Amino acid sequence: MSASIEIAAEKITQIGPLPITNSLITTWIGMAVIITFAYFAGKNIKKIPSGLQNFAELVIETLYSTMENLAGERTKRIFPIIATFFILIIVSNYLGLLPGVGTIGIHEIHDGKEVLVPLFRSANSDINLTLALALISVGVTHYFSITTLGIVDYLRRYFSINPVLLFVGLLEIVAEITKILSLSFRLFGNIFAGEALLTTISGLFAFFVPLPFMALELLVGFVQATVFMMLTLVFIVILTEKHEVH
Repeated sequence: MSASIEIAAEKITQIGPLPITNSLITTWIGMAVIITFAYFAGKNIKKIPSGLQNFAELVIETLYSTMENLAGERTKRIFPIIATFFILIIVSNYLGLLPGVGTIGIHEIHDGKEVLVPLFRSANSDINLTLALALISVGVTHYFSITTLGIVDYLRRYFSINPVLLFVGLLEIVAEITKILSLSFRLFGNIFAGEALLTTISGLFAFFVPLPFMALELLVGFVQATVFMMLTLVFIVILTEKHEVH
């Protein structure tokens, strides 16, 4: 019996036309963890915080001050969506490192070999989730741009009667498409590579040897959540600044 390392998330079951994959199950668990934590952290808010409230305020204040340095007065408006990206991604990344993820599953026969199909898989090792996050990221970026500048100034960034500016605008449209690919594949590639590495190392060495790699993945999980958050923030800041035409 061998562990399978598949690029595509494995289907565990199906609800009507909706296939339920192991990465989708982990995503739901991550959402439940975040919602449960938010509920208990905000259940009895005190002037002098302690416990979960203290930790929650530390996270929120750190994220807010970080964004405020770049976005200034726009921070209050864009903070909820940017913070959500960071929290969802880092929780999903760290859930993928828990014991049992990738190792507890169903034995199936594939091509004459018995393989283990894991019940749980790191959510961001599924390109479907990272692509969805990238589409939402770019989508809200343009939403904030339109609602901040107005539709006319927004369109001036991409279209002009000046041939040179029109060419530059068309290049920016192409750049917006590449943002989607860059955001989704960067997150997917790093998390999937880490999952494959840990699966391979854990299969060769049961104890101690995987620990340094686990520590490395803790760092990678934090860095990737931060990179996604900061890139989205920078994109919003750039696209909500008035475009000067010379």
